[in-house]
Amino acid sequence: MNDKLMRVVWVDLPEPTSGEPAFRLPEGGPWGPFAEERLVGLDALASASPGAEAVLLYLPGGNQATPIPWAVLSSTCAEAAVLVLTDAIDAATQQRLLATGAQDVVLQDDAQSLPQRVRLAAQRKRVEQEARKAYATDLGTGLPNRPQLIEHMSQILALREREPKPVSVLVFRIDGLQGVEAGHGHEAVNVVRRKVAVRLRAGVRSSDVVASLGTDVFAVLLPSTESAADAQHVVDKLLRSVREPFKVAGADVPITAHVGVAQFPQDGKQPDQLLRHASSAALLGAYSLPTSANE
Repeated sequence: MNDKLMRVVWVDLPEPTSGEPAFRLPEGGPWGPFAEERLVGLDALASASPGAEAVLLYLPGGNQATPIPWAVLSSTCAEAAVLVLTDAIDAATQQRLLATGAQDVVLQDDAQSLPQRVRLAAQRKRVEQEARKAYATDLGTGLPNRPQLIEHMSQILALREREPKPVSVLVFRIDGLQGVEAGHGHEAVNVVRRKVAVRLRAGVRSSDVVASLGTDVFAVLLPSTESAADAQHVVDKLLRSVREPFKVAGADVPITAHVGVAQFPQDGKQPDQLLRHASSAALLGAYSLPTSANE
């Protein structure tokens, strides 16, 4: 039996109408113990207590009965081992779930193997995260990656605890890269990502940090802002920059951007809290371009 208590978050798991639920984690056994929390909707993860090692997302009927929130799922997969639980699913959707970052897809017929699969998925996720920590740079853009950004944030926030001053974190979610790939190929996506990185880096001070959090997500750390208005000024400036036309092989490509803002200390005092807050705001379109670039 494992000695380490594993925090697991269930998302959208229905209450059983009669008898035992189709999916459950036993209190004991060789793969426990588990500490469980239940939420409705992946968006609720932003306000959940941090530290969950596994997220169990229930999708009845695969993508047919319940639409899959792909953007939120991608963000969740970056932070925890995500297992999708379902009673039926087609092969194409299952492959896309795994490509998005889900660690496993568990059918109801295999529910008895869930404790083992949760524990092993979390272990694989830890190995993956440790491997990523070995590389401080996103090779596609040359920007710091998420672990490196969190290290920067930890240092800045520790300083701000001693010398109080507002810190702002901006998260940019870039939409339209799937269309770029469909029309121009995967390398075109890399070209656009590099162009976005250059514009964001050129639009801030040398003391600010621009990082890549994934294929379509960027973050900007402003270590010193006098007020919320200062952060808003930077947001407006960067959105205008991203709105300028992007060209790939001589052709214009449509790109949109949504931005979320988190501020220390009111939105959180830890890097993960601030990033979750800003990411959630970006998903909700807190700030966005009125039209796509090039439109």
